Amino acid sequence: MKFIVDQENCIGCGACEATCPEVFELDGDKSQVILTPVPGNLEDSAIEAEEGCPVGAISHV
Repeated sequence: MKFIVDQENCIGCGACEATCPEVFELDGDKSQVILTPVPGNLEDSAIEAEEGCPVGAISHV
């Protein structure tokens, strides 16, 4: 699974990194994906981070 952070919508709140630090990391004031593709054992956590994003800036394919 591949996750994407929409840099225009990201507000840099850090919720994704707090939920799944193996996949998401704040870089300055924006989040970025640091592990692609996301291995199966981290997919549930990454999806939880996606669902918890307050502005819907995270998606996956």
